[in-house]
Amino acid sequence: MTAFSHNTAITLLDETADYLVVDKPAPLKVHPNVPDGSPTLWSELCALLAYEIANGGQVSLINRLDRETSGVVLVAKNAATARRFGMAMMERRFHKSYRVIVFGWPSWDEFDLDAPLQRQGEVRPSAIWVKQCVHESGAACRTLFRVLRRIEREDGSRFTLLEASPITGRMHQIRAHLLHLGLPVVGDKLYGPDERCYLEFIETGWTPSLASRLLLPRQALHSARLELQGEASWEAPLPVEFEAFLQG
Repeated sequence: MTAFSHNTAITLLDETADYLVVDKPAPLKVHPNVPDGSPTLWSELCALLAYEIANGGQVSLINRLDRETSGVVLVAKNAATARRFGMAMMERRFHKSYRVIVFGWPSWDEFDLDAPLQRQGEVRPSAIWVKQCVHESGAACRTLFRVLRRIEREDGSRFTLLEASPITGRMHQIRAHLLHLGLPVVGDKLYGPDERCYLEFIETGWTPSLASRLLLPRQALHSARLELQGEASWEAPLPVEFEAFLQG
């Protein structure tokens, strides 16, 4: 595994008495799922807010990101703010915008995809239970896409930097929708060009073979902007590894 795999350096984007906003790196986990003592966003935040916690505060993550997704995470410091943000989330007053690098060039500059998602294993044979797929019996799901930059390398390979704005909030929504559109995400082991990469990664970790197919050791998905309608918005810059990839 490379040093990149151990990146735990969160960046503070904003802070008030009631909340803070951080830029989570990839592949830092949000919550611990095994008791191995490895760092998580939760543990980093608990350390950062130790004084507030000791004085009756708390750590409440308002939005969550996959381990391999970087970007904006909003954190409430007390119960009242957590309730207020939770209500705003239920009222769909939060708006999210992502940056994502995909294989290929879309035929469109803007696209509004309204396509329901369901667990793939419920409608067809699947080696990976959590994987989502577009299916008519699934839950309503809508994502807006917009081309930001098209890249063509000297070897003829093509990539696109997209803005993705999810209107709904389904599991793996952006990645599953892009695979449905024939535009798999660079570095995505599950929804990328070959789902077997996911099973291989679990067994072997990151290898030169995986690098040759996925090109990045993390999925190229970044939470770039989070807006609370009528109140505030926060932005996280494009990760350096994205910029390096786009420069070839």
